[in-house]
Amino acid sequence: MQVFACPACSGRVYFDNTACSCGQEVTFDPRTQAMHPGGDFCINRAAIGCNWVAETEGYCRSCTMTETVPDKGEGDNVLLWARTAAAKRWMLANLARWGWFTDADTGRRPVFDLLSEQTASGDADIVMGHADGTIVINVSEASETTRQVRRENLGELYRTMLGHMRHEMAHFLHMRLAEKPGFDDDFRALMGDERADYSEALKRHYAAPGYPDDSFITGYATAHPHEDWAETTAHLLHLVDLLDSASAAGMTWRGGPPPGYDAYAEPDAGRLVGYAIDATIAVNHVNRAMELPDLYPFVLGDGVRGKLAFVHAHLRLNA
Repeated sequence: MQVFACPACSGRVYFDNTACSCGQEVTFDPRTQAMHPGGDFCINRAAIGCNWVAETEGYCRSCTMTETVPDKGEGDNVLLWARTAAAKRWMLANLARWGWFTDADTGRRPVFDLLSEQTASGDADIVMGHADGTIVINVSEASETTRQVRRENLGELYRTMLGHMRHEMAHFLHMRLAEKPGFDDDFRALMGDERADYSEALKRHYAAPGYPDDSFITGYATAHPHEDWAETTAHLLHLVDLLDSASAAGMTWRGGPPPGYDAYAEPDAGRLVGYAIDATIAVNHVNRAMELPDLYPFVLGDGVRGKLAFVHAHLRLNA
């Protein structure tokens, strides 16, 4: 993610800020990828800290995509909604760097149902997923405690709201890309036939879970070609944003990208992934000085890198 400039004092402003330290209120405009002074605030600014500019009936581009929000009168749902919506805005701003969901992109937009396990009628069972353009996100996992318990129970190395957003959005992006001639054939040659029975594939996976290897970024990626695509795409988005954020913060290292490097403009997936991995190794080393977990605890085999390159080539088509 970029580091922005305050329109009043030119000081540093970060993506989630609603105001600069100088006192200037700011709004983010996804059309210009810049912070602007004041402006038409999104209706949800006061409730959830949305700092995007209003576009449609008082809602910003991100909030317009949300069809359902959690029951605001129950428990911590407003706070959980705020954290979830922040992850959604971050993801959408990243994808806009490649032209997705911008004014120039005339394709279908996703719809989000942000649901909570806490409802007025009692606890609900929320299954995250994507179906025909609708993305369901369980905002209850915006609770750090809840999410970490589930991460440990599932034996996962990484589980965040931004990770959930990127994974489920990947399913939607696959649906969009499948409209392009030739995509399905190329996809099936690399990742398998996604027409295979999905429910049966998941039953087999949970009965005998797969493991990451040279060709699969995570164990869940082995379950079905749709999940291989979603996991691989999410990790590509992790790595590109990680590298872009490091560059925006002014980080440099021997053999790294030049000053002013734009990770989203990089056409060579191999070079991009190489830079990103070098950045994670450096940050991992720093984290260990504070006895913190590794930033990116994954090993990328040649098979996985080939899949990352495939996803990269197709997601950049809108750039």
